[in-house]
Order: sequence, then C-alpha cells, then structure tokens
Amino acid sequence: MGFVITTLSFVAIGIIACLCARVCCNKGPSANLFHLTLVITATICCWMMWAIVYLAQMNPLIVPILSEEE
Repeated sequence: MGFVITTLSFVAIGIIACLCARVCCNKGPSANLFHLTLVITATICCWMMWAIVYLAQMNPLIVPILSEEE
C-alpha cells in the first residue's frame, strides 16, 4: 500500500512541477518542451531512486545474524 500511495504522490508532484514549469518559464515552444523534458526526467529519476531503495529493504541480500544474548 505504501508503494502505491508514494508512487501516486510522485505523479502528483510531477504534474504540479510540469504546470509550474509551463507557467513560470514560458519562453517559446522549444524551451517549453525542453523544460518539461527536464522536469519529467527528474521526477522519474527521483521516483526510481526511491523505488529501488524501498524494494531493496523488502528482501535484503544480507540477513542480519542475531546473537544469543539478545
């Protein structure tokens, strides 16, 4: 459930950032396309980094060894 909710929040943040880039940096069709490409790429890269870290914690490669004292 946390994966889906956070993924949807990244989508929402990406849409808001695209709208802000479109409104604030309106310098022509070529520049708008470039800014939107940068925003979408940055959003996807941030989401992929989060997703890799999140999924790596679900099945760790190294299993912790508990000592007898604990």
